[in-house]
Amino acid sequence: MNTMFKNLLLVSIVILISSCGRDTQKASESAGERSNAETLTEETPFLWENANLYFLLTDRFNNADPENDMNFDRNLPTAPMRGFQGGDIKGITAKIKDGYFTDLGINAIWFTPVVEQIHGGTDEGTGFTYGFHGYWAKDWTALDPNFGTLEDLAELVKVAHENKIRIVMDAVINHTGPVTEKDPVWPSDWVRTSPKCEFDSYETAVTCTLVENLPDILTESDDNVELPEALIKKWKAEGRYEKEMAELDSFFERTGYPRAPRFYIIKWLTDFVRDFGIDGFRADTVRHIEEQVWAEFKNECDEAFLSWKKNNPGLVLDDNDFYMVGEVYGYYIISTGKSFDFGDVKVNYYDHGFDSMINFEFKQSAEQDYESIFSTYSNMLNNDSSGFQVLNYLTSHDDSTPFDKERAKPYESATKLLLSPGTAQVYYGDESARNLIIEGTQGDATLRSFMNWEDISTNPETQSLLEHWQKLGKFRIAHPSIGAGKHKMISESPYVFQRQFKKGDFEDTVVVGLNLGEGSQTISVGNNFKEGAALHDAYSGIKTVVKNGAVEINSPHSIILLEEVR
Repeated sequence: MNTMFKNLLLVSIVILISSCGRDTQKASESAGERSNAETLTEETPFLWENANLYFLLTDRFNNADPENDMNFDRNLPTAPMRGFQGGDIKGITAKIKDGYFTDLGINAIWFTPVVEQIHGGTDEGTGFTYGFHGYWAKDWTALDPNFGTLEDLAELVKVAHENKIRIVMDAVINHTGPVTEKDPVWPSDWVRTSPKCEFDSYETAVTCTLVENLPDILTESDDNVELPEALIKKWKAEGRYEKEMAELDSFFERTGYPRAPRFYIIKWLTDFVRDFGIDGFRADTVRHIEEQVWAEFKNECDEAFLSWKKNNPGLVLDDNDFYMVGEVYGYYIISTGKSFDFGDVKVNYYDHGFDSMINFEFKQSAEQDYESIFSTYSNMLNNDSSGFQVLNYLTSHDDSTPFDKERAKPYESATKLLLSPGTAQVYYGDESARNLIIEGTQGDATLRSFMNWEDISTNPETQSLLEHWQKLGKFRIAHPSIGAGKHKMISESPYVFQRQFKKGDFEDTVVVGLNLGEGSQTISVGNNFKEGAALHDAYSGIKTVVKNGAVEINSPHSIILLEEVR
């Protein structure tokens, strides 16, 4: 938000005191104590490096329109957790309107693909499955009616932006959906159906199919191809063939690209940017596509985003560029650096269109002590010669070994994720300890249960946990120094550190203390603010004053958040 960096000097001090691993601690908050949000002013910049990004499965989050739950006769019984359950785009919008995301300190939402899925189902070793997850595209130009309509999507983006929440969609270019009786294979000049990937070299990870019966788009091809007859027939039946063809003609005339498979899909995906103003893409299966394709995709995303901004000046949130984060499965970025090693080839995806990459290493990092995590991540992410962005997570939709699968450490999970340098990805239900072990499921289905709204409504323990995530989330987005600032330890015992961020005229300084006991505390805050400065504990509502470079506070909680009173 560069236009906001003017005539402002914001110095805030936050001291967070908690007991590492004390999952019995309980967060409490009254309406008068919600001061984190008060510091999130119009001058506080939105930074993707500090974003609090909520990731959800569209079908499993909230069902606001039961009328769209059944389409295309997808009525056969499925294996446990492998059928559609009713979640939809309207369900996401409803929770934005209810203030759920704002209360949680969420300023970006990423949801699974909503394009039209294959109409049939498959049985590939995990039991009969429909494309409820969104990764089995049949038609990139249409939304699946189970998820909603284009009008629903437009409303979602509009409402999100009104609430200062960015929207990140999921982009799949690597493959179509599986072949079924209802879903014929795409032509051979569009896809390959063999060999299956072996993952022991660049070629055996890219020029192959991820699994059996998942046709792989010929993304390396520059040959002109005609549209599949099945797609043409579908468009004609829906009465939009002429419109779609005219748009394609215009796209290829403007860009000069060959009518190769990847450019059709790039056009179809970037239409969501141009038409609705979405703020970013999470790119699926990145290492299984030639890296230059991602650069081509990002160029078109940037062009589409600028076009939307030009056509909708009154709706533009800020001057941030289009955001693209990539999934390179198993990529331990902090340990290995900016280049991913295929064994015979190394690829730097940051040089091919990506602003950030999903950090598969963070769940292992979270097993370490706080200082080890914070200092290592800060040094890597803020190093002038090797600095880059990462998206940290502890649980996800297809990672069978999350940090806390048993949900035994949900408070610790929040503290480590939301206070670590880098972008934070909250997986739906992290904040409510949604069950990740569902009896009878196979594979990643156990990670994809429906959101546990009833627990949030009725269970005091869940409500207390949610409040803990809410306070940390709002604290994080109010202070860009948390995710984007530089970390420095002030003292080892008690463990106290600072984060500092500066960009233009905007400054944010945060001091955090961890592993301190409850009750009356005297904490050194270094030289980060003036003698006599009035501070407020956003967690308990207690006010205090700086004396001799320290603060005294007697809080009933094991965690305190101090902010300078302005």
